[in-house]
Amino acid sequence: MAFQIRPNRKETENKTIRFPINLIEKIEEAIKGEDVSFSKFVIQACEYALTNMKKDKKDSK
Repeated sequence: MAFQIRPNRKETENKTIRFPINLIEKIEEAIKGEDVSFSKFVIQACEYALTNMKKDKKDSK
């Protein structure tokens, strides 16, 4: 078997989305001084929203 270098990251895909300027400003303020990029923050926020939406749907049944 040949040696292979594997990237140390998850598979990703680029998506272009539009954010309201005031939301961008709020996100940038929230991540200031934190060790997180804008993209990572948005990914984490989406994952959090999806997880909590599932919980809410289960609870309402």
